[in-house]
Amino acid sequence: MNRLGLRARVTAAFAIGALLLAAAMALFSYDLTRRSLLDERERAAVRAAYFDAAVVRSGLDTEAPDIAEVLRSLDTGSARRPLLHRDGGWYARSAEIGASAVPPELQRMVRSGEPAVQRIRTDGQPALLVGVPLSSTTSYYELTSLREVEQTVQLVGLTLTAVAIMVAGSGAALGWYATRHSLRPLTAVADAAERIVAGDLSTRLDPATDPDLTRLSTSFNRMVEQLAQRIERDRRFAADVSHELRSPLQTLAAAASVLDRRREHHDERTATAAGLVADEIARFQRLVDDLIELARAEQPAHRERVDVEVLARDACRAQGLPEQLVRSDPAGGEWFVDRRRVAQILLNLVENAVRYAGGPVEVRLTCDDDGTGSIEVDDAGPGVPEPDREVIFARFVRGRAAHARAGTDGTGLGLALVAEHAAVHGGRAMVTDRPEGGARFRVELPGCRP
Repeated sequence: MNRLGLRARVTAAFAIGALLLAAAMALFSYDLTRRSLLDERERAAVRAAYFDAAVVRSGLDTEAPDIAEVLRSLDTGSARRPLLHRDGGWYARSAEIGASAVPPELQRMVRSGEPAVQRIRTDGQPALLVGVPLSSTTSYYELTSLREVEQTVQLVGLTLTAVAIMVAGSGAALGWYATRHSLRPLTAVADAAERIVAGDLSTRLDPATDPDLTRLSTSFNRMVEQLAQRIERDRRFAADVSHELRSPLQTLAAAASVLDRRREHHDERTATAAGLVADEIARFQRLVDDLIELARAEQPAHRERVDVEVLARDACRAQGLPEQLVRSDPAGGEWFVDRRRVAQILLNLVENAVRYAGGPVEVRLTCDDDGTGSIEVDDAGPGVPEPDREVIFARFVRGRAAHARAGTDGTGLGLALVAEHAAVHGGRAMVTDRPEGGARFRVELPGCRP
């Protein structure tokens, strides 16, 4: 399972924190509002019930009271409903309320002379029941509807829930905004690192961008500077050593050539040794030339308008191959590339096909609409195994097997040079299977124009 990124985790933390805080405040506000509304309605209902009980007591304080008329005289509106218990009988102003609405426990408390208040539900609706003792045989009850209070509390709850969700969303937006700005310096470091990996060792960070990250920027710049110096020292060392080897190698090559030409004048063992020396010196010369080219490969590309089709035909002629192997689509397209490097790419790919696959069957040049040019060299050889397709472009890997280091006359630097030249252009080199069998070496270079 993939772990969430830093920005996603911080945004989620802000959202969850805001939601928890908003939920806590909402619950506190909801409970406080609900209690306040119910307490206020209960106090009002109790005052009204006591007032109505006093009116009923006055109406019953006659020789032959008309209980129904006394109850009808009460100004209770639609929210309050009176109920009278007298001498074992129950009297109500309407048939909607009866003795069943009064809990037995509350009846016992009121008959004992103690006023009582209880919240109940009648007909599925919340109500407040107030009981007031009038005498030892008479009790007055008043049922007050709490439906409006319940609706108000529900509305408050929905409002607070919506506010909590909005606060959580605002917290997520704040977290995303905060991480976007706080991670911007790290994004700049990542972008700089990618440019350095691509070969731009002149990339530096501006220490004045963020005072809190001055130490990071300074350390990063110092690291890049030391890396560039080390790469330059290694490149210069390889170039100097290779260059210094050229003179003695030329002398050895001349001497080996003389020995090789006079092979018939020597005995068989001496002639064989002379041939081996000549072959190894020739291979050594190619290795030195490749090392010099590899040292130069790390320098920036000098782009110019180049007819790559002409370079491809030259590469085929250099290997004794027919020019008809070259296919260009579209024909005559110009590429904005480094002429020397592209010529080296073509020559190395064609030579690789000749050396390991019996020669190329087609050299194809294409230019896409997005300005990416492709060089493809197809062969009908044994192909390249899947596990070896990455390491085959590494230095000093030679032959058809990616890890083979003996048994061929190659230097192991040809395909490494191809990859280096492609990377300097901002492109890449790869190898896949040819549909008809064999290998297809492909190099993508930006900068072509159909």
